[in-house]
Amino acid sequence: MRKSPVSYKRHRFPPAVIAHAVRLYFRFPLSLRLVEEMLLERGTIVSYETIRCWAKKFGPDYAARSRRKPPSLNDIWHLDEVVVMIGGRKHWLWRAVDQDGYVLDEIVQARRNTKAARRLLIRLMKKQGCQPKRIVTDTLRSYGAARRQLMPTVEHRSHKGLNNRAENSHLPLRKRERVMQRFRSPDGPQRFVSIFSTVRNLFVPARFQHSAFATHLHRLAAMAHWKGGAGIAA
Repeated sequence: MRKSPVSYKRHRFPPAVIAHAVRLYFRFPLSLRLVEEMLLERGTIVSYETIRCWAKKFGPDYAARSRRKPPSLNDIWHLDEVVVMIGGRKHWLWRAVDQDGYVLDEIVQARRNTKAARRLLIRLMKKQGCQPKRIVTDTLRSYGAARRQLMPTVEHRSHKGLNNRAENSHLPLRKRERVMQRFRSPDGPQRFVSIFSTVRNLFVPARFQHSAFATHLHRLAAMAHWKGGAGIAA
């Protein structure tokens, strides 16, 4: 089903400015005030609160229009969880990435147990539409219990040293967390990471693209796709 174009009705700034500001905020470890300063350098006077509203309103729309890697039965899911402080309370960000470092799904939960691991796997199977060839996790036993309940035939490898891909995928968000001075509400990180990781999936080249020329082509194609999804002439 074809999505309707992004509506910029009753916005006085051009769509190109809005899309550029949202891309800067989610693509790079920049605060809202730094994005405001970068736009000012280009001659666009806009407050950081306006940029916050643009990110909240248009970010999900842009993310929904970003291309996604098709699932495969040969995929390997790397699962991991990391603690995030929200309003002074400990929560857990559960994440799944594939063998290429592509973020498949993320979910913020208050618990680190089998029920939470099971919820992540259910979301993954629903979103991907198929089971993986293998899952790789750290030594948390909750993964094994959830896997036995939901996908008993799928191979499971549990070892701290095998799961570096998932653990390293948390690093970009950690940088953003420091810039944002942590999250303040439970809804905030879930809403943010769903857009942040989608934008990162779009712009970061696959790990097998080693040459600088291939990287440049990938980024140019990603920028063109972003503009197309935002309804801007490339």
